[in-house]
Amino acid sequence: GFSKQMVEILNKHGISFSSFDIFSDEEVRQGLKTYSNWPTYPQLYVSGELIGGLDIVKELEASGELDTVCPKMQKLENRLKALINKAPVMLFMKGSKQVRFC
Repeated sequence: GFSKQMVEILNKHGISFSSFDIFSDEEVRQGLKTYSNWPTYPQLYVSGELIGGLDIVKELEASGELDTVCPKMQKLENRLKALINKAPVMLFMKGSKQVRFC
């Protein structure tokens, strides 16, 4: 389907992304169509801005602009530095503050 194609394109270009299953929340599914004034899914957002659906992303890919519009995955060293510096005191642990595993 269209969502699968979108994921494949983003992965092919090494673009780091998160996703939301619109089937898990009907209110979000319908509300986002109104909010974005875009009637179909998938919808790709970058830094809170709607880029478009699959056709737009395919056009951006064909023109070479997709890599400019979407940030790439950071190298591991840069990701680690960002995580380590996320707060004045950072604890890396198994689980979370609320649910500890060891």
